[in-house]
Amino acid sequence: MISFLNNSANDTYINHIMFNPFIPLHHFLPLRFKFLPESYVLKEGKNIKGLITIAPVRCRQKKVEIQKLLFEENRYDVAAELVQFVVSKYKAMGAVSVLVKVDDYLPDLLTMFVSKCGFSQISYEKLWRVNHSVNYSYDKKEFRSFRNSDAQAVAALYNETLLPHFRPLLGKEAGEFKEGLFKGLSYYSEYKYIIEDRKTKNITGYVSIRTSDNENFIVDIIHSSWIDIDIPSIISFAFDQIRKRKHKFGLFIRSKRYTSLGEEYEKLFLETGFECVQNQIVLTNSSARVLREPVSSGRFTVLSDFCPSTAMPT
Repeated sequence: MISFLNNSANDTYINHIMFNPFIPLHHFLPLRFKFLPESYVLKEGKNIKGLITIAPVRCRQKKVEIQKLLFEENRYDVAAELVQFVVSKYKAMGAVSVLVKVDDYLPDLLTMFVSKCGFSQISYEKLWRVNHSVNYSYDKKEFRSFRNSDAQAVAALYNETLLPHFRPLLGKEAGEFKEGLFKGLSYYSEYKYIIEDRKTKNITGYVSIRTSDNENFIVDIIHSSWIDIDIPSIISFAFDQIRKRKHKFGLFIRSKRYTSLGEEYEKLFLETGFECVQNQIVLTNSSARVLREPVSSGRFTVLSDFCPSTAMPT
């Protein structure tokens, strides 16, 4: 595997895949109990042609996400077979939705997901490199560490920010924000904070700082569109939290076009001089579908006005 991945011999993620003692037992767990990513390889004889890693999402809807897909150059048949395998396998286990994010500079891979694997394009996310010259002031009293009891409020805040037509597919439950029992076995480290109104004690925002290599840190911000929050001060807060743990690091922040504040973030980051280093298309393969069969019945009541019986799509 190390040979197949060329220069990835020092990749922490791959080392975990190869040496994590929990993986063999983890494969036998039902989907609702899975907490680690699982990887599969496609072999022809003794030759490995590709690898795919899929991770569960902690929620009652049983969603999973494709996190890594590696295959020989231009072997999209290999990639499609790997994707089709995990989609069918995890849907058979009860998954209702499979999510994946594809870099926009890979149009052939994007086409493969849509035309061969049944995925639909939803929206996109951008990753921005934060200038280390950022040095804004912020009020320390507005921030505190996240607690599991905050999860319900954070989930409601996140779902509120989603554009309405994305909520059925991208909405989140409280369990997706809670700290898991086996957090120490994750392939990444995450630091979570709450932005709280000092007077009312209401949660107005949420800040997540995640890293998988302890060198590059990604900041995600959730806040209500009804309340004005100083984004530069949040970035400065995140910068200081990382600097307590690491002297040299790369800092990035994510914008999500499927949220009501996505465009506002992008405009702000451009004005601030941040560099967009990644643009990912968000795709999903969901078991949910829109019913289009005509339904004919008696009269319908809409806001107290009657209309005659007609064939109406549902």
